[in-house]
Amino acid sequence: MDKLLFYLLILLINFQYTTCAITNHPTPLDFVKTSCKTTRFPALCINSLSNYAGAIQQNDQQLAKAAIAVSLNTAKSAAAYVSKLAAGTAKMKPRESQALKDCVNSMSSCIASLTQSVQELGKIAQYKGQNFVWHMNNAQTWVSSALTNQNTCVGGFSDSSMNGQLKDAINKKMSSVSQSTSNALALLNRFSVRHKDTHKP
Repeated sequence: MDKLLFYLLILLINFQYTTCAITNHPTPLDFVKTSCKTTRFPALCINSLSNYAGAIQQNDQQLAKAAIAVSLNTAKSAAAYVSKLAAGTAKMKPRESQALKDCVNSMSSCIASLTQSVQELGKIAQYKGQNFVWHMNNAQTWVSSALTNQNTCVGGFSDSSMNGQLKDAINKKMSSVSQSTSNALALLNRFSVRHKDTHKP
């Protein structure tokens, strides 16, 4: 009987130790969820980045890079959608046709900016001090520029004379892109701040 109690006690201690270890060591998915709380659209952030948790682990740089990559893919999808609409402008009013063409150009610039930012983040770990700050500022500027281009596209359809269905379709498509890019910028800014805090003299 004493042996049985002894083994039960050992099992209880091991269980408590394991539970404590799990609690004190958050998983990569926990890291993604916690980080996403700092964004404007946390549910979208978690949903879009959860599949990348294994690659992200608990690395702020990889988290920001993944977020921008997701934003880039979303932007490419939206750009393809707008380009398809622009191909059928013969049946549209001149202002609607022009707005679509302007949107295609804006999204092209948006994609270029996000691509540059992803590339910059891929090599930013090699930089220190002011070099890091300079390259980080570049990445932040490009993501901000991408967000501006997305807003420019939407702004082209703000006129009340625009076709309601066309306007709604563009707004819906661009909303998901803007939300994704907003989240990416927030996580990029978070990486910048945490990196500076970690490397304070």
